[in-house]
Amino acid sequence: MREASISRKTNETDINVKIELDGSGKYDIDTGIGFFDHMLSLMSRHGLINMKVAAKGDLYVDSHHTIEDIGIVIGKCIHEALGDKEKIRRYSTVFLPMDEVLCMVSMDISGRPYIVFDAKFDEERVGEMDTGMVEEFFRAVAFNAGITLHVKELYGKNSHHIIEAMFKAFGKALREAAELDEKIEGIMSTKGTL
Repeated sequence: MREASISRKTNETDINVKIELDGSGKYDIDTGIGFFDHMLSLMSRHGLINMKVAAKGDLYVDSHHTIEDIGIVIGKCIHEALGDKEKIRRYSTVFLPMDEVLCMVSMDISGRPYIVFDAKFDEERVGEMDTGMVEEFFRAVAFNAGITLHVKELYGKNSHHIIEAMFKAFGKALREAAELDEKIEGIMSTKGTL
């Protein structure tokens, strides 16, 4: 089982995350931010990744530190669980519809962190989550997991639907890119390393 458990405690947050990449989509999420809990649950379920997240943060300030720091820890867990990346497919692109929305998530588990995020939210918040934190979360995950990540809203109106499509698509893309393929000998790179 490719898995990792990481804890991170700062003056702003106290976070514990466990991830099993070869799971069945079981989740136990408690961040103190209801909508974000919902999004992480969707990411887990649709990516068939078992995930436990327990977080306490300075939500009296806002949601920024909590969401970003959870992204950091999830990214570190993904990186650790992937190990030497031998036999992983490495690439994945997922187009995912959610009612009037179509989103695309494309990733390369390359060891070279980068993000291109292209979306527009008409609302500043969905529930208790600032919509501006969606990009910050994915940036934190990508940079700590070593993923080149592209997240794009092709079209849509409802911010809830747009964000939901992104989290589902990310889960599915991660599952596909991290999947082991016996046809691959060693690392999927001419360099021999990722």
